[in-house]
Amino acid sequence: MNKLSILRSLVVVLFVALAIPVAAQTTGSTASSIQVTSGAKMKVKGMIIKREDQGFRMRDQSGSEVSVTATNAKLEEKKGNPFRGGKKYTHTQLVRGLYVEVEGRGDSSGNLVADKIKFSDDDLKVATAVESTVVPVESRLGQAEDRVTRTEQNAQRLSGQLDELSQVANLAKGGAAAAQETADVAVDGVNKTNDRISSLDEFDVRKTETINFRVGSAVLSADAKSQLDSIANQAKGEKGFVIEVRGFASADGAENSNRLLSQRRAEAVMHYLAENHDIPLRRIVLPFGYGEAMPIADNSSRDGRKQNRRAEVSILVSKGLTSPVNVSRPVGGSNHDN
Repeated sequence: MNKLSILRSLVVVLFVALAIPVAAQTTGSTASSIQVTSGAKMKVKGMIIKREDQGFRMRDQSGSEVSVTATNAKLEEKKGNPFRGGKKYTHTQLVRGLYVEVEGRGDSSGNLVADKIKFSDDDLKVATAVESTVVPVESRLGQAEDRVTRTEQNAQRLSGQLDELSQVANLAKGGAAAAQETADVAVDGVNKTNDRISSLDEFDVRKTETINFRVGSAVLSADAKSQLDSIANQAKGEKGFVIEVRGFASADGAENSNRLLSQRRAEAVMHYLAENHDIPLRRIVLPFGYGEAMPIADNSSRDGRKQNRRAEVSILVSKGLTSPVNVSRPVGGSNHDN
């Protein structure tokens, strides 16, 4: 696997460690699930997002998810060279992040029972590298979530203690009002701290630029570089930011070639930001090429295809890292008899 593929894998790990897993980061929506009619044939292309007992769950190019039973599926290599023999694979190599083509039939549970699963060796190498580096990070994130849970439990105990303190203070002459004010401020601080922790994986989109390319090219034009200069300059003034880079292609040419071309376009943007503006790689989300998926214009027209030859670059800022915890405190003190 080449150095760039390894670099992409490391970027994933660094981003996860920085911002906590960002799943549907800007929308917060839940992907729809596909229910396959029992006995119906189906062919679907997409990416493995989760391993399951009898197979895996994958997301297709439209963003919908389907559960695949792969127990008896035949694994085949998608070869670029038709004259050499295909490589042999095992089911343990069906890892997260692997782009696959699945053919099979639906079962009574609405799952897709795979007869044949195909993927390229290059896609397997990238997915394996990502899997080997993300798993240790997920373990550390699990430990961090446990610590957050313990903090929330301590906050609940503190809230209970404050309630008891309030009751005792009410029994003391002239101390009831002051104790209640102190308890309210403390509880307000606990609640706002919990809200900030909960918003760590929520992001605001501060700026988005669409970079266009020539037919079959991943070379940045002068206008494209100017747009990226603007993105980089604004990003450096933000706190807790990451930059998301997504590459796309028009429907000209073969589907697989367009997917590779869109990946090169996303990587060209990443290289320019890192090399010309010193944007740390930990601040750039793994650049990904979506090929012909998600067009913004009609591919049947020349102007539409021109609009679809693009890369989308967005500055995302974590709400939890930029929102301060402001606790309201009473102005002045209450007058009480001594």
